[in-house]
Amino acid sequence: MKNILITGGAGFIGSNFIPYFIKNNPDFSIVNLDLLTYAGDLKNIKEVEEGDRYTFIKGDICDRNLIEELFNKYDIYGVIHFAAESHVDNSISNPDAFIKTNVFGTFALLDVARNYWMEAPHAYKDQYKECRFHHISTDEVYGTLGETGLFTETTPYAPNSPYSASKASSDHIVRSYFHTYGMNVVTTNCSNNYGPKQHDEKLIPTIIRKALSEENIPIYGDGKNIRDWLYVLDHCKGIELVYKKGASGETYNIGGRNERNNNYIASKICEILDTSTPRKNGKSYIDLITYVKDRPGHDLRYAIDAAKIENELGWKADENFETGIDKTVTWYLKKYHTIS
Repeated sequence: MKNILITGGAGFIGSNFIPYFIKNNPDFSIVNLDLLTYAGDLKNIKEVEEGDRYTFIKGDICDRNLIEELFNKYDIYGVIHFAAESHVDNSISNPDAFIKTNVFGTFALLDVARNYWMEAPHAYKDQYKECRFHHISTDEVYGTLGETGLFTETTPYAPNSPYSASKASSDHIVRSYFHTYGMNVVTTNCSNNYGPKQHDEKLIPTIIRKALSEENIPIYGDGKNIRDWLYVLDHCKGIELVYKKGASGETYNIGGRNERNNNYIASKICEILDTSTPRKNGKSYIDLITYVKDRPGHDLRYAIDAAKIENELGWKADENFETGIDKTVTWYLKKYHTIS
């Protein structure tokens, strides 16, 4: 049995990934390190907490001594690094936490892994030759697109928020450990995820929650900002594939090929709710959509070209936005006790 350290596994994507990975990989055990800040919730991973191949540790990825203890105690064989401060609005009001966690935390993890697995630059210890560090990143490092074009793995970095700048920095640190030390690393940059277990403050849960509460549904600016939407389980499948089969030192973009603007997202969710949970006054939830002042540095459009992971590793998204959003709304209706 080999132990993999997963950071941030109580957060949105990590908590979807852990049960999926445990089910599909009986030869691996998971050590989940999470500080349980606002985005982490142990309820997200209740389905695995009693399993004999799962261990939870509450702690900070910036705590180098703790990370070293975990590597020594559990003989960590691989790292899949989800942990990050990721809410753009919070990065505008409190950038310090983003730089600390996303930059210094990633560095601490990388450096401890290097020292544990390797005896010298470009020389792995015999028992750790297959060990790998997988860094989870975002399409926001690329900046913003115009009305056409897609982000590829060779798109120059141009981050526009403290969040995306901190993630870009961590990407570069991971890259440097491959080129300088010969460390076995891979990076994946994903488009906007959605699905079960996402924090209530994010766009899609906010639309659902506000609608059900008969509150105004806030949409930034004119609602025309476009994102490429990726169902979280499709992302999890891509992560597993890259971790197992991706080429060392490479970056893979994972996107759903589902470009939608915020107006469409809000309207589609309202349309689903109109059918599943009609308002008592007989009106459409669409009437609750309200436009609010845009946030600073709000990128207009993100869209990923996923051709590399599709062609080289055989990945494809199973959900389009319309099938995925149906599943997502149903999950949140259960969470908010609207349906049993």
